[in-house]
Amino acid sequence: CFVLFCFVLFCFVIYRKVDMSHAVRRKLRGKRIPAGFDAIEDSLDSFESQMRDAVQASHEGLKKNESAWKVHRLHFEKNRFIFDVYYKRQLISKELFDFLVREKVADGPLISKWRKPGYETLCSLLAIQKSGHNFGTTSLCRVPLAQRSKEQKYAPDNQTGCVACASGDGLFGGPIWWNTDRSAGAKAEDNRTTWEGPAGAGATAGEGDDSGGKGKGKRPRPPANDDDDELDEDVAKRLAMLQGRA
Repeated sequence: CFVLFCFVLFCFVIYRKVDMSHAVRRKLRGKRIPAGFDAIEDSLDSFESQMRDAVQASHEGLKKNESAWKVHRLHFEKNRFIFDVYYKRQLISKELFDFLVREKVADGPLISKWRKPGYETLCSLLAIQKSGHNFGTTSLCRVPLAQRSKEQKYAPDNQTGCVACASGDGLFGGPIWWNTDRSAGAKAEDNRTTWEGPAGAGATAGEGDDSGGKGKGKRPRPPANDDDDELDEDVAKRLAMLQGRA
C-alpha cells in the first residue's frame, strides 16, 4: 500500500508539472503564433501557474474581497511584464503584442491606460470604474497619499488590495500593494516579479522607475512602515495578518 501511495503521489507531481508547462500555448491551440513567443513563454506560464495557485489557495480567515487581492496583483504583474518587454525594452514585435491582446493573454485596455498621464501605475481598471464606487468616485488607491487622512493613508482598497497607484506614489515600478515591503531596506527584487530567460535576462522590470515607460527620473519613496500605528486598529490588525506579520 505504501509503494502504491508513493507511485500515485509521484504521478500526481509529474502531472502537475506537465499540466502547467506550455499552459498558455495550449490556450492558443490552432492559432498561428507570431515569432518571438518562445522568448516570453516560460514567464507567461509561470504567471498562469501562480494565478492558478492563488485561486485554489485556502482563504480561511480572509474577507471575501481579500481572497482576490493576490489574483489582482498577479494580473497586474503579468500585464506589466508584457508592457515592459514591448514598450520599454522592445523585445517583442508589434505583431506578437497585438496577437496577445487579441487572444486575451494581455489586458489591452489596462496596458493602454498605462500610456496615459496620471495612469502610469494604475493597479486595475476596477480602480477607476466609477459605477462600482459610492458617489461615482474612484478607488481609495487613486487618491494621492499626501491628500489622505492619517487613518486612511496606507489602507488598501477593498477590491484589489492596492494601497496607492496614483502617479508618484508607486514603488519599484508599480503600485504600493497591501503586502509591499515599504521598509528602508526594501529591494525591488523582493517586491516585483523577476523574469528569467531571454526576455527577462534576470532583470526586474521597472526597477527604479515609477513612471511606467516614459519617466523622467526616480520619484521620492513614500515613508516606511512607521505610519502603521496611525491606521485604524482593525485595519492595522488585518494588514499585519495579510502581510504575514501577525
